[in-house]
Amino acid sequence: MATSEHGVGFEPADRLAQDRDSVRRRFWIKFKKVVAQLPFAEDLLAAYYCAFDRQTPRHVQVALLAALAYFVLPFDFMPDMLPILGFTDDAAVLAAAIRMVAGNITSEHREAARAALKRGVEAADPSAWSSQKQQA
Repeated sequence: MATSEHGVGFEPADRLAQDRDSVRRRFWIKFKKVVAQLPFAEDLLAAYYCAFDRQTPRHVQVALLAALAYFVLPFDFMPDMLPILGFTDDAAVLAAAIRMVAGNITSEHREAARAALKRGVEAADPSAWSSQKQQA
């Protein structure tokens, strides 16, 4: 049985991170449901835009996709429905990933995150970032 390079408990996130389309689709479904509860929503969106930016180095994409996959998993170490504590583990995983790749999350990614939050999550087009980057 193969083990995760990240350690015990991260195998489902590692498998999910291999499927970029599934991470993208599941990210927006969960994000729309929980955005009001996330004090780190802007950081999460900036990480999302960085992970799907074609100019982001592959190793950075992999690290961020693994963190995003952990966020979208229906189960994790701390159930998300617990008040206050529910997203603590998600925030910790995301913070660790962002710390590792902070130099690759650009002002463009952060601006896209702020713009998406300003527009409102329901109006956010998950493919808008890809379309903007292809036109540039």
